[in-house]
Amino acid sequence: MSPVETATGGAVGVTGDKLAVLRTRADLAAARAAMTGRVGVVMTMGALHEGHAALLRRARSESDHVIATIFVNPLQFGPGEDFDRYPRSFASDLDVLQATGVDAVFAPSVTEMYPEGEPRVRVNSGPTADRLEGAHRPGHFDGVLTVVLKLLNLTRPDVAYFGEKDYQQLTLIRQMVADLDIPVRIAGVATVRDRDGMALSSRNQYLTPDERAAARSLSAALHEGLAAAAAGDTAGGVLARARQRLAAEPRVAVDYLELTDPELGPPPARGEGRLLVAARVGTTRLIDNVKVVLEPR
Repeated sequence: MSPVETATGGAVGVTGDKLAVLRTRADLAAARAAMTGRVGVVMTMGALHEGHAALLRRARSESDHVIATIFVNPLQFGPGEDFDRYPRSFASDLDVLQATGVDAVFAPSVTEMYPEGEPRVRVNSGPTADRLEGAHRPGHFDGVLTVVLKLLNLTRPDVAYFGEKDYQQLTLIRQMVADLDIPVRIAGVATVRDRDGMALSSRNQYLTPDERAAARSLSAALHEGLAAAAAGDTAGGVLARARQRLAAEPRVAVDYLELTDPELGPPPARGEGRLLVAARVGTTRLIDNVKVVLEPR
């Protein structure tokens, strides 16, 4: 086994004060074996921003050791999607990981993760994956759950932290963990927003200034839906008000704007729901969501 790389060079064990950069399964297994107590994991595709930092800080506050993963997973990108141009910024990512107190980052190559090439077995993400994102990105969630399951098996965390911005993904990961009896707790962390209300996303950097201005309509539409719910409107009224706000921005091509229950089923007449949106602004596809509480008057 090769010496464990560190962000500043040299070799270090997981009990040292430097971030261990792990490139192989063998190095990860050795580092994980040396960790005692509660272990948290945060899985990312890199291009880290304040939203990722919030996940890492939450994991750090609740764990004895924190492992991050950085892997741009080809299985979850469909034909014509942005796998090749997906932002990769490993050096600055290491700065974020060090600043948030991460012990080790597993950053494998595609060959290291999929040594046989295309995996012979994949996770079937089930019926919840067939709508919303799944209707527009067929096979996407099969790829997501396959890599998440592999990384859970490799890192063996007590808790895995995922952002609520990718709410359908979070829901499906929870379903997989429950249905397949995987011994890990899945913790959702609230969406982090910029000062203009937009949800932080690695893909935001694709937007031109004009596109960024148009993209604010996604969070604005969700805010309108929240306001309608707070005013005692019905599910239909909440949706109508949010859709009206989106329709006012012609530069946004909406894939969906839907209100569901917390498990992504039909919206409740009363109680907690989830308002979700996906749209394209220029060539960039963005998603967002908020929790709404329906108390019709």
